[in-house]
Amino acid sequence: MRVFRLIAFLSLAEFYCLPAGAEERNFWPVKVEQTTIDRPETVVAWQGGGPLFFGHRLADGSSNGGFRPVLIWQKDSSGDLTESDFLYPIFTHRSGKNGSRWSLLNLINVERPNKPGAPGDRTFDVWPLYFSRDTGDPATSYHAFFPIHGTILNRLGYDRISWTLFPLYSRFEHNGAVTTAVPWPIIKILHGDGNHGFTLWPLFGWRAKSGVYRERFFLWPLIYKNEADLGQPKPGVQLGVLPFYARDETADSKSETYVWPFFGYLHRTAPDRYDETRWFWPLFVQGHGENNHRVNRWAPFYTHSLSKGYDKRWVLWPVFRQEKWEDQGIAQTKTQFVFFLYWSLREHSAAHPSLPSAQKTHVWPLLSYWDNGAGHRQLQILSPLEVFFQDSEPMRLAYSPLFALYRYERFAPGDTRGSFLWDAITWRRSPARREFHLGPILSVETSPVRRRIALGCGLIGLKRSPEKDHWRLFLFDFSSKPDYRAPPATSP
Repeated sequence: MRVFRLIAFLSLAEFYCLPAGAEERNFWPVKVEQTTIDRPETVVAWQGGGPLFFGHRLADGSSNGGFRPVLIWQKDSSGDLTESDFLYPIFTHRSGKNGSRWSLLNLINVERPNKPGAPGDRTFDVWPLYFSRDTGDPATSYHAFFPIHGTILNRLGYDRISWTLFPLYSRFEHNGAVTTAVPWPIIKILHGDGNHGFTLWPLFGWRAKSGVYRERFFLWPLIYKNEADLGQPKPGVQLGVLPFYARDETADSKSETYVWPFFGYLHRTAPDRYDETRWFWPLFVQGHGENNHRVNRWAPFYTHSLSKGYDKRWVLWPVFRQEKWEDQGIAQTKTQFVFFLYWSLREHSAAHPSLPSAQKTHVWPLLSYWDNGAGHRQLQILSPLEVFFQDSEPMRLAYSPLFALYRYERFAPGDTRGSFLWDAITWRRSPARREFHLGPILSVETSPVRRRIALGCGLIGLKRSPEKDHWRLFLFDFSSKPDYRAPPATSP
């Protein structure tokens, strides 16, 4: 069902989810391992030194591991390194089919093909001092030193940027229009592709293209007039004599503001009719229109707006905020108290609201709770970072487990696991088995195959098989794999 489209987003990161059918070997604080029950020799997840060292193999064959928060790595199913981070976000490395990229604080950036001699661009930037790109073609390759001299291509929204002793001389090209600044931003000259203009900032300036647009200003940004779509029956006009008056008019709408930006109105006829009145903007705004488009704002006491399917409500800003919308058949409700102190997102099927809903909730900095709507639930205490880095997998992998004093996970009804103090104390209950581990000191296991109580990771203990009615003492049994199986079923 579509209601579960965002299961991966709403559930706790797969990086530190434990496998549902796992058996534990607890040598805390040295190492805590999770192995598959049918293959106890195969370790699918482990932690060591509390939460510091870790490794995890995912269901698709990929894996991750490292030393939190210093070094984190991820590999694909073939074992090739795809990501690595050193004290994220200080140093990051990403590798894919088309090449690799590493970055130091996004200030020193390197991109290159995966193999020497392979096709692809090679770039090396040291922001904002040095920029380079090698494409193998002198016409599209460059080396630039800022502010001394250089040219860069297809960067910062321009086709070409050149400078010499910036800001004394610079040149910006975009879609055939060339702006020359001597020095920037005081004197600018525009030409090319029918464009022409001159600026002596901030005193005055103008720029135009016949039949397309015309812009002028005086004492920027106080007095301006911008005209667009000159070839149309009703050109667009932006006019301002600030702070007294401003007007923004197009073929479909008109907005006027008096004593800018406090008093004004908006009248729109397309794509739907809408009228809005403003008093002491942005505090008091009233608007209504077609398609149930409404705005009722009496900030900071109360605000309610409905536009394009988004229903937003503020009460005593910033105390309470709620937003409702629908995306591809999924109804979503986001609720916040004081921005991030309480943050919750709930999703359910818009067509079938009776189906289970998915949920993610943060109570900062105490806890984070996830429910994917399909029976998988998780809880973490403490959780000071999750609410700020909702979509950052590297942050979640490198830092979140460091604060996980307590973790609870329900894989399915009746199948749960809990952990305290980074696996120092763990317990697991499922229909097939039960476990309790007090680090390496005490382990208690119950399953259809055996019952076992062990001290010192198996130095000494008691175990009992289903076919026997007494306990048997054992010594030096360090394997979690049962040494006997349940008797075969007999025919009736």
